[in-house]
Amino acid sequence: MKPPRILFTGGGTAGHVTPNLALIEGLREAGWDVHYAGSRDGIERRIIEPLGVTYHTLPTGKLRRYLSLENLLDAFRVLAGIFAGWRLARRLRPDVVFSKGGFVSVPVVLGARLARVPVLAHESDCSPGLATRLVARWVAAVCTNFPDTQVSGARRVLYTGTPLRPGLLAGSRAQGLVHAGLAGARPVLLVVGGSLGSQALNACIRTALPRLLSHYEIIHICGRGHVAPEAAMAGYAQFEFVAEPYRDLLAAADLVLSRAGANGLLELIQARKPTLLVPLGTAASRGDQIENAAWAAGRGLARRVLEADLNEERLLAELSDLLSEKEALQQRLAAFEVPDSERLLLALLEKLAGRGSTVEPGQRAASATAQRLDEPDSK
Repeated sequence: MKPPRILFTGGGTAGHVTPNLALIEGLREAGWDVHYAGSRDGIERRIIEPLGVTYHTLPTGKLRRYLSLENLLDAFRVLAGIFAGWRLARRLRPDVVFSKGGFVSVPVVLGARLARVPVLAHESDCSPGLATRLVARWVAAVCTNFPDTQVSGARRVLYTGTPLRPGLLAGSRAQGLVHAGLAGARPVLLVVGGSLGSQALNACIRTALPRLLSHYEIIHICGRGHVAPEAAMAGYAQFEFVAEPYRDLLAAADLVLSRAGANGLLELIQARKPTLLVPLGTAASRGDQIENAAWAAGRGLARRVLEADLNEERLLAELSDLLSEKEALQQRLAAFEVPDSERLLLALLEKLAGRGSTVEPGQRAASATAQRLDEPDSK
């Protein structure tokens, strides 16, 4: 009997890729044949190909929310991508497709449905993005990171949370300090601007460096091409991007300053890190990070400040308050219950693939969630 086969898709940013990693690891260990479909030059390719997963490229078009002549060209690229997705699904004949979102996922999902392959989608943010809204009616279910996310037109919406990157919570503070070249004599502040970096956070941190370094040691993940050699100071470690060492840098952190991308936010919650969130504003996004940050702050799981209000004085004050609230925040973070996302999603994928148990048997919650795929459509 041939092993079950799965086709993953998702890309554009690391947030649309990294949650797939835990599922890929679990399914490969269980003997599944794993494939990935993405764009030719996207970040998803740089993350997935080093894992040894078979990677398939498709033409993709960007889903813009503004008028542009490029939209006309991208309409043809999307149609070409759907045709390529259909051909790929017909050739691979996967048992199931898992979509993590981003514009690259739309043609893969629609092509798979034309080939009559079941699809499970996962939405990261509090409110669904454009890609999820476009494919919602064509997938078996949309799984969500947040318990109160609503997806119009979806057959089913299931709260599963997000899978953690493998080993994320197994980092070593000592190794993180060594990697960053820090002594750990003062509280360590980890600054994370998302997979592409954040110019706003970078600028504010570097302006405030002399005053910050009298209170904290700083690990700054600033994005590719954004390291500033002229800002080098004792107690300040800069990185463009980190992969495997991230778990050690996270373990070394006492406080975190971060954007509010959904997956990164939920990772910080599960790592129980007191965090100051600075969500990306509406000038550069649809406002999803503002919603994510409001959700976390409203439950006492993080502090937040809007990018428009961020300056040196506000940053110093907010970090001081965060440090004073550290123990209370950690208690609330420890009390916040999150689903066993990896187990739930693996159970759902097995159910859709029509397979018996090929991964470690799930808890009762996983079985119950998977069983809900057999319930009548909710719409």
